[in-house]
Amino acid sequence: MMDNQIPAIFVADSPGLDFLNSVTTSLDETIDWISDGEGLLSWLEQAGMVPRKVLDAIRLQVMPAELEDVAAQSRDLRDWFREYVRKRMGRPLTIVNPREIVPLNRLLWRDEWGFEILARDSDATSSFELRANRRWRSAESLLMPVAEAIARVICDEDFTQVKTCARPGCELMFADHTRGHTRRWCRMATCGNRAKVAAHRKRFKVQAAS
Repeated sequence: MMDNQIPAIFVADSPGLDFLNSVTTSLDETIDWISDGEGLLSWLEQAGMVPRKVLDAIRLQVMPAELEDVAAQSRDLRDWFREYVRKRMGRPLTIVNPREIVPLNRLLWRDEWGFEILARDSDATSSFELRANRRWRSAESLLMPVAEAIARVICDEDFTQVKTCARPGCELMFADHTRGHTRRWCRMATCGNRAKVAAHRKRFKVQAAS
């Protein structure tokens, strides 16, 4: 099965960190949901970052080679952000060298927005509302919601609570937004239960040997 046909994983409670989880290793097999252009489109749709009608239009308007290039750029962005997070997770985020985020800022500067006035519901106080809409002028514009999600991680997340799943071998990241910051697993139903079973077996062996 192609990677982009397997449902992507969204467990991070943070779209920017979910982007890092768009590649993972399971049973010694690497699964990369953005390994190609079509994979990128599929992941963006599943993440809810780009409307389906926009993705369908881009499929028709751009050459496959252009999509492949944007997918490669997204993987480079992911590699950069993964290194950035791993170096800083678990402690407060401080500004050491502003040049470290220059690649992200360059991408954000290319983002394009337009505004339109729309009618509100009839029971609203005002008859109109001003709404901002991203302009999808090229395949490269697909990177803009990803760049925005990454920027929100850097600006809004508490890096002391950015974690990697505690189960050995699982590399999925998440932001621990629980009240006591006690979250340990990417998903309790999978990694959490496996860890509990492993701990139970270990205790049983110890008891049996004593």
